[in-house]
Amino acid sequence: MNALKQLLFNMADDLLIIGHRNSEWTGIGPVIEEDIAFASMAQDKIGQAQSFYQLIYERFNTESPDILGFNRKENDFYSCHFVEYPIGEYDYSLVRHFLFDQAQLIRLTDLSNSSENELRAISIKFLPELKYHIMHADIWMEQLANNGNDDSHARIQSSLNELYSIAFGLFENFDEENELIKNKIYSGENALKDNWIKTIEEKCKAFNLELPQTNSIEKYLGGRKAFHTVHLAPLLKEMTEVFNIEPTAEW
Repeated sequence: MNALKQLLFNMADDLLIIGHRNSEWTGIGPVIEEDIAFASMAQDKIGQAQSFYQLIYERFNTESPDILGFNRKENDFYSCHFVEYPIGEYDYSLVRHFLFDQAQLIRLTDLSNSSENELRAISIKFLPELKYHIMHADIWMEQLANNGNDDSHARIQSSLNELYSIAFGLFENFDEENELIKNKIYSGENALKDNWIKTIEEKCKAFNLELPQTNSIEKYLGGRKAFHTVHLAPLLKEMTEVFNIEPTAEW
């Protein structure tokens, strides 16, 4: 696969899947404001995914964005494992939100300097709304880890212990990535990962949280090669249910 096309699919598929996961909090959040917040952020992420699918469609003469998002099989997706897991309890989704959006901010900030004009423009467009996602995650991490009680701190720490290693799949290397680095399209997964680790370390220190060891992350890799968790297929079936009733309909 063309390296730029692969990068775009990686980002679009991650955003589409975590957008749908976050939307599952609608109506069941711990407080009404969190119903609204997670629903709003989910809508943002699905909208961002649509923009990346649109760029794929325009640059590589593929199927339309709707077809790319809703009419591919599990083994045609390139989402990382991290975004595929069910929402769990609120602390689990909050920590995933925190880790994902920090990675996304670093990625889009890097791409805002891309030599690829359309990709640079999209990244610049989405940075302002992403900063509100970061603010939301940080406020709740601070509230539950530092300003809550022993139980809330322990739950956030437990979810961090579970999710931190899995999150490294966000930066899984892919074929011909060095071509993009050479052409100054972006800095590459390793550079983004190093920046992300430093940021997460600093923020967790402020939240009085300890980062777990990451001795082995290989079992959480494979998404960029279209190998997925058992959770992706049922999610795709659910999220494409209406589309598949009449795939050729115009909405």
